[in-house]
Amino acid sequence: MNSSESDQATDQWGRVSEDGSVYVRTQQGERKVGQWPDGGPAEALAFFKKRYDDLAFEVDLLEQRVKAGTLAPDEAAASVKQVRGSIAEAQAVGDLDGLNTRLDALTGTINERREQRKAERAKKVEEAKGHKEKIATEAEKISESNDWRNGANRMRELLDEWKALPRLDKSTDDTLWRRFSTARTTYTRRRKAHFAEVNEKRDSARAVKERLVVAAEELADSTDWGPTSGKYRDLMREWKSAGPAPKGVDDQLWKRFRGAQDKFFGARDAANAELDREFAANAEKKEALLVEAEALLPVTDLKAAREAFRDIAERWDAAGKVPRDRMKDLEGRIRKVEQAIRGVEDDQWRRSNPEARARAADTVAQLESSLADLQAKHDKAVAAGNTRKAEEHAAAIEARKGWLTEARRALDEFSG
Repeated sequence: MNSSESDQATDQWGRVSEDGSVYVRTQQGERKVGQWPDGGPAEALAFFKKRYDDLAFEVDLLEQRVKAGTLAPDEAAASVKQVRGSIAEAQAVGDLDGLNTRLDALTGTINERREQRKAERAKKVEEAKGHKEKIATEAEKISESNDWRNGANRMRELLDEWKALPRLDKSTDDTLWRRFSTARTTYTRRRKAHFAEVNEKRDSARAVKERLVVAAEELADSTDWGPTSGKYRDLMREWKSAGPAPKGVDDQLWKRFRGAQDKFFGARDAANAELDREFAANAEKKEALLVEAEALLPVTDLKAAREAFRDIAERWDAAGKVPRDRMKDLEGRIRKVEQAIRGVEDDQWRRSNPEARARAADTVAQLESSLADLQAKHDKAVAAGNTRKAEEHAAAIEARKGWLTEARRALDEFSG
């Protein structure tokens, strides 16, 4: 071995002996890692350093996966153990102690992750416990309610929520499940009992409505319009109070009942239409009377207006019935004139009522006295430097002033 080859046969982490043996240096001393009899020392070191680089790459990759959290703590610990074993037996030249130091650091990180995951699991279990307690409590409330449709849907949703949650310790989980399960059972039994009762009532309603249909069909050809209309109203009240029959049957019975009604009221409406045509002339008379009545407004001579309206009202009654579609409008207009005249009468009486005037004057006097008293209290509070009391009295004074203005206005109306 010449001097050049001797220089290349050793470095910081290892060396090659004259017989081609390759050694690595560690804190525990030198360890033979291989033999290189056929090549030069430099080639030997390069070969075994390449093996070290491969091992270092494996450590790099493990560090990245641990720090990124892609490995579960137990899986990461197993990987560290495996790599540490590879380092202990490695036929490589390089900083093997440095690799072990990096693995030691990873072990600390893994332990932290393990504790973190343990805490997260404990938190999730605690959250699951709270969620299950809420589920059980809500189910118990539903079990006492009568919301049969939404309650059943919500119970199914709560069951799905329960299944999606992690199990707790056996004792706690079993206790909460018994509460939830009991609530579901209670609600289901009450719901079944309710619908059994509903079905019983619907069967009873079916019998009642079948009787009402027969009665309605017997009246369909009647021409006794007034009394028969009343009988149909009575039948309809019974129909509504009977409650629903079974769905398909209820629709069929209603179709027959409504058909009988439509037949009768259609015939009645046709007869009324004929009468409406006869009553058209009466409506024209009342139109003319409205012109006279509405000319009385505004009222300037109450006595004359009263006498004129009395005469118009007598002729209005004598004019007779009008078409039904005109009745509301015509009656509304005549009532408006009547109310206007009556309003003038009431206003005159109110203005001349001495008792009402006295009450209005008394109200004004009381408010004036109250204002004077409040003003004195306000001035006293200001002089004493009591700002809070002064502000309270000032607010009360403003309110009383508003009331006094209204009271004086009411009193002035009696003077008018």
